[in-house]
Amino acid sequence: MTEPLKIAYSPCPNDTFVFHAWAHGRVPGAPAVDVTFADIDITNGMAERGEFDVLKVSYAVLPWVLDDYALLPCGGALGRGCGPLVLTRQPGEGQQFTGKDLAGKTVAVPSERSTAYLLFRLWAAAEVPGGVGEIKVLPFHAIMPAVRDGEVDAGLVIHEARFTYQNYGLHCLADMGEHWEQTTSLPIPLGAIIAKRSLGDERLRELTDAARTSVRMAWDDPEASRTYVLEHAQEMDPAVADQHIGLYVNEFTADLGENGYAAVRGLLTRAAAEGLVPPLGPGALDAV
Repeated sequence: MTEPLKIAYSPCPNDTFVFHAWAHGRVPGAPAVDVTFADIDITNGMAERGEFDVLKVSYAVLPWVLDDYALLPCGGALGRGCGPLVLTRQPGEGQQFTGKDLAGKTVAVPSERSTAYLLFRLWAAAEVPGGVGEIKVLPFHAIMPAVRDGEVDAGLVIHEARFTYQNYGLHCLADMGEHWEQTTSLPIPLGAIIAKRSLGDERLRELTDAARTSVRMAWDDPEASRTYVLEHAQEMDPAVADQHIGLYVNEFTADLGENGYAAVRGLLTRAAAEGLVPPLGPGALDAV
């Protein structure tokens, strides 16, 4: 028998919702998978080292891995109104922080190769004169406590932190997605699904079909994945998990489409022009 493919994605509600059917053998004809849960900083590193067959990674890491991995046109996270946030401790009455207040300050980020950090760098280049100070990489669930407790001056947050940061007494200084959409009119590319090119074109098409079918099965029967989603979520409140899924699982998850690919190319082309990532080779993002 063929060994199960090794796949890694985050324990966040959008990923467990999307991959529930596939991971549990409910997608007819789909290749069997052996699932590992890991934060985005870990999966980005796995991709750079060529580990695992299928991975959920940051779009920002693609320029370093597309020689060995192909971008699948479905299963990922991309949308509108879903960008990363820069948080600070709640300012005092009458105060209003701006980007210039981050000059020389310590900022916690979930990964130096994350799309969130890439969007942050593009924003900071325009909004933080002189640049920020130290960048500190922390697991995403540790960022808000670090900001609250004064261990860092600000934090770049993703995932369900959009819905819970007020519980930590924090203030949203800036929305990276809002800045991206205002300056480009494109949706926000966040997380991508990639698979090893060495699997071959036929298997890559099978993986694409499996991921897309898993998404559609999740939409058709949302309750089927609920136990799986809540079992692995960092934020166990079912209402927050539902908000998370509603925001990050959308039409782009089923198919990147023309606008989705334009957003990915736009981000990586703009970042390459700023010297933040290597330029993409011809055809690097071609659909499977």
